[in-house]
Amino acid sequence: MRILLNEVFDPRAIKLNLEGKTKEDIFIELAEAIRAVHPECERASMLASLWERENKLSTGIGSGVAIPHTTYGGINNIAGAIGVSKTGIEYGTIDHKPVNVVFMLVISDKATENHLRILNQLFTLAQSEAIAIIREAKNTQIVKDILSRFQ
Repeated sequence: MRILLNEVFDPRAIKLNLEGKTKEDIFIELAEAIRAVHPECERASMLASLWERENKLSTGIGSGVAIPHTTYGGINNIAGAIGVSKTGIEYGTIDHKPVNVVFMLVISDKATENHLRILNQLFTLAQSEAIAIIREAKNTQIVKDILSRFQ
């Protein structure tokens, strides 16, 4: 079954004003946003899985965007959170620039087919004018509308 971007990111997991100032803070904040929608996800194991992946290679793809992601046995499909930092955070990106938009994904072992499709859609979105719109969005509906265009 094909899953779409706007199905992955529930409005309750879209944070337009991230409070965290570090990569660690942002990971915690977005993991909590995922847990708010998917309480079956256990915080410590989800974060450990995200950090294990992140420590292999930074998920900061450049141009102010990061896509931390992991496969995680504590969920049935794919869950995501979006965070926007108005000031930007130091992330260790390939272009050494701060990150303003973070798309966090937690992917079931059973969703490998959708895993690559969702990552591809996010890479396409990240290279478009949509990032500027998301960065300045005043409400989550604007973000959901953007996601609907990248199916």
